[in-house]
Amino acid sequence: MKIIVTRPREQAGPLAARIEALGHDVVACPLIEIEPIDDGPVDTSGYDWLVVTSPNGAAQLARRRTGTLPRVAAIGPGTAEALRDSGIEPALVAGDSRQEGLVHEFPADPGRVLFAGAEGSRRHLIDALHADFRPLYRTRLVRPAQPPSGDLVVLASGSAARSFAALDLDIPAVSIGPQTTRAAESVGLRVVAEAATHDLDGLVEAVRLAACSSPS
Repeated sequence: MKIIVTRPREQAGPLAARIEALGHDVVACPLIEIEPIDDGPVDTSGYDWLVVTSPNGAAQLARRRTGTLPRVAAIGPGTAEALRDSGIEPALVAGDSRQEGLVHEFPADPGRVLFAGAEGSRRHLIDALHADFRPLYRTRLVRPAQPPSGDLVVLASGSAARSFAALDLDIPAVSIGPQTTRAAESVGLRVVAEAATHDLDGLVEAVRLAACSSPS
């Protein structure tokens, strides 16, 4: 099968290699780009908790963080894995990959909280935890010169789902988790499989299952 991978080019390698190991052909079609907002330091001194909600946020934070590191909370295993790759061990990992799930698992009185993430992030977590917000990056949608051809498309974010929907292609999708699934379905995409764990392993397994159940 031909599997379309939509991750940014610099992040697509591990996913593409794992899909090829399953015996499928990978069609690289980056549909989003991650653009740092600035390169200034992010001082985490004085905070009781630092919240990170995506692997991109984890990468930006690891590169720019200064000061004393407080306890770190992560949404989902994928973000936790990205933090660990940068030498940061999260104290709290929410199994529910939504802001609501992370807020639910926070202590009743979390103290001073910093949320470091994407420009335009939802405000539920900020408002619920009375958190300070530091935007680290923005996501830009990318339109390919030619529409990709494939049997399945892999979506690892709501932004990728919206970018793919703009291509108006009738190709079933595999999603990394419920939030991405909701974003994909809201723009008319057909999600045929969703990762049980919201990380690389879960995404690859979802691709495997979707490919096995697809008509030949």
